Amino acid sequence: MNEMNLYDILEMHAHKKPDDLAYVFMNSDGEDLELTYAQLLSRVKIIANHLQMNLTKGDRVILMYQPGLQFIESILACFASGMIAVPVQSVLNKRAVPRLRGVIENAGAKMLLMTSAGQESLMRIAPDLRNATVDLSWVCSDLFSENEGAIFRKPLLDFESLAFLQYTSGSTGDPKGVMVSHGNVISNMEAIKMASGHGPETIYAGWLPLYHDMGLLGNVFQPLYLGGTSILFSPMTFLTSPVSWLQTISKWRATTSGGPSFAYDLCVKQIQDEELSGLDLSSWTVAFNGSEPIKAKVLRDFAQKFKACGFKESAFYPCYGMAETTLFLSGGTRDEKANYLTVDSVLLASNEARESHQGTELVSCGRSNYGNHYEIVDPETHYKLEQGRVGEIWVRGPSVTKGYWNRTELSIETFQAFTADGEGPFLRTGDLGFIHQGELYINGRLKDLIIVRGQNHYPDDIELTVYEGHPLLRPHGVAAFTRGDYEEQKLVVVAEVQRTAIAKLDESLFKEILLKVRKEVSDKHGLRVSELKLIRPSTLPKTSSGKIRRLYCRELLEKNELDVVEIKEYK
Repeated sequence: MNEMNLYDILEMHAHKKPDDLAYVFMNSDGEDLELTYAQLLSRVKIIANHLQMNLTKGDRVILMYQPGLQFIESILACFASGMIAVPVQSVLNKRAVPRLRGVIENAGAKMLLMTSAGQESLMRIAPDLRNATVDLSWVCSDLFSENEGAIFRKPLLDFESLAFLQYTSGSTGDPKGVMVSHGNVISNMEAIKMASGHGPETIYAGWLPLYHDMGLLGNVFQPLYLGGTSILFSPMTFLTSPVSWLQTISKWRATTSGGPSFAYDLCVKQIQDEELSGLDLSSWTVAFNGSEPIKAKVLRDFAQKFKACGFKESAFYPCYGMAETTLFLSGGTRDEKANYLTVDSVLLASNEARESHQGTELVSCGRSNYGNHYEIVDPETHYKLEQGRVGEIWVRGPSVTKGYWNRTELSIETFQAFTADGEGPFLRTGDLGFIHQGELYINGRLKDLIIVRGQNHYPDDIELTVYEGHPLLRPHGVAAFTRGDYEEQKLVVVAEVQRTAIAKLDESLFKEILLKVRKEVSDKHGLRVSELKLIRPSTLPKTSSGKIRRLYCRELLEKNELDVVEIKEYK
């Protein structure tokens, strides 16, 4: 497949096995929508022809679709026609409009591609958006006729040509358009294939958002690259009924599926024992886990709960990557249990990872390979660090993307880093980690790091302590950060409360929660919680992949824009 892009690969599969299923989308009403490789190719050509007739090669096309097969048709049509795709989340309320407008302006997009139902919804939510973006044509791909594919012509593309702009989720800052080339995509697809032991027999099942890198590269592009089949359904279906994920794997005998750590935790906490009947997870051989800190306890609990359903602990595949590395950078070894490492918590706070019987337990994210390489570097001095020392992860290789669209200075700062001895260029990931026995362990985000009295504390550890400390706080609904001047940094916690707690939250109950949280954080981390804000469920700022946007949460707090639950006077 050398020098082929994903559209070329689609053509190859459509000619060799036209009637094989490429994608299935399971609607919430139980209907399965199917696309064979031949049907997909035909549909892609129809949309690509329309793009070529109305745009110039290299124009940016915003793709805004609800979960479904039409998004897949449209992004492949962009590749086929030589356009640069810009996947975005559907606008469901007015709060999402400024982000969409910012992406349109930054990308210099020429077309907004969606369905007719999506257009009606957008006009209802943002009636002024069309007038504010006069250079942007609004086009509904579901209205194209079948004969529009007749004069489609493939453009000349090479591995350096841009395929799409992946606007980052913005866990620590404003969204930025990562420039992903066709060569980046193919290189990353081959790395995932080799690391995971995938082949054409691989069956994917997934609910991850298709506009986000893990859902797009993992659940859409990888199955196409392999010539396999992908079974897809909406993220909302999973969130409202976590067992639907496992039922899909069981029904379709899926071999590869996964998501962030919170998804596995949600299954453990919300799936009832009576729902396990009939589940058969024995086909699941690659249960990938990434996009946020991976908790050993979550893996153990999930493996224990679903062991009776045929799930094998060796299926867990912890991995690490980001949009700036296309998707995948490092992962474990298939069919082998993930490596857990307990390190001394006190030494870890001083950037030294030393194995210990008690302390902080971390999960290995395996090794980088297939041409990609990382170093652990002191973020201040830029000296490379030896194994066991915590520093920033720097990366180079064919999966590293080209930078940020229209952000030259930031691209140079992030993608053109050199070590103190002149080695480079590297991508600065902004993530903290260390190497132990050749494997990569992730500690957290450099910008999120909490430093109090010269000691490092990782916010996700504090957040876990908080929501496990009181039953009225929602799991994965806590943000911990500091604010104050250089001399005195104060620890602040923002936490979602359970819906059942809202009506009864008075001064007495708040004091009970505060005292409990303070005690737990003091006992486990040696820190004092200076301020606790309780907010309504599902209002904590998160990225599209579920990462907590701590810096943005702090910004909202300072602007008094958090949805704080009113505390009633105690009687």
